Amino acid sequence: MEKEIPHIVFDSQKPDNSGIEILTIKSLSLRKKDIAHNPEKAHQLAFNMIVFYTAGESKQLVDFVWHDVKKNTIIHLSKGQINAFQFNDHLEGYIILFTEDYLKQQINTLPKNELIRLFNSHLFSPIIQVPEGANVSNYIQLFYEEYSSLQEDYNQENTYSALYSIIFSKLERLKQYQTFHLKRSDKLNSFLEFKSLLEVHFNTSRNADFYAEKLNISYKHLNNICKEMVTVTAKQFIDAFVILEAKRLLINSEIKSTELAYSLGFEEPTNFVKYFKKHTGFTPNSFKKDYI
Repeated sequence: MEKEIPHIVFDSQKPDNSGIEILTIKSLSLRKKDIAHNPEKAHQLAFNMIVFYTAGESKQLVDFVWHDVKKNTIIHLSKGQINAFQFNDHLEGYIILFTEDYLKQQINTLPKNELIRLFNSHLFSPIIQVPEGANVSNYIQLFYEEYSSLQEDYNQENTYSALYSIIFSKLERLKQYQTFHLKRSDKLNSFLEFKSLLEVHFNTSRNADFYAEKLNISYKHLNNICKEMVTVTAKQFIDAFVILEAKRLLINSEIKSTELAYSLGFEEPTNFVKYFKKHTGFTPNSFKKDYI
């Protein structure tokens, strides 16, 4: 059997967990040989994750891109993204994991712009650099202490929710300085609708005209929206989306390139190989070998 990239599910060790957990980077590093997957190898998340680095310098993989991390760096990942750590003796910090169901329960307490900024990987970088003096670390450490407490409190879930809301509100405030251009607008709404359509139809059409027609706007208008929101054309965004989906499927299953080509809507496998190599520089098989 071919090796596969692990698909990591939420599996808290805390009884009656409601879908959120916090642990230290150091603890994960120390037990990396005792768990089913190696967290330093690429793996796909079946939950959302926030990593807050409090000491040391390293790198973290997010969707096949390595990002530099250091003290006060926050990395946020959404369900389905590819992740890998690079541990070292000086690296410290916290990892917050939470399920989609937990996020949905909290939606009414979170600002709408926050959800867009923190959980839309196609719009923004996964990195937030927390300024010195910001008190985000205090709340994350308090959350860790509350979560790690052996004394169960009847109101513990409400405490988690309150701290979660505070932490996310803090992150939203920091993120908005890095994404000041993001405002609720017709263009943003149209872009999000375009992305939603693409998630459904990417294996049916890679033609920007197809999506413009479904949105009842012109190709030129869709292009302008994409350039303003993500600084690429609609076609470039579609291609990047398809390539990322192909990469995830290639290394997270035993699917062969031929089958993958058909599942992505290519009439001929050779066309998929050419398309993939044009956008990545690798053949599908050589790319897969690099990650498993």
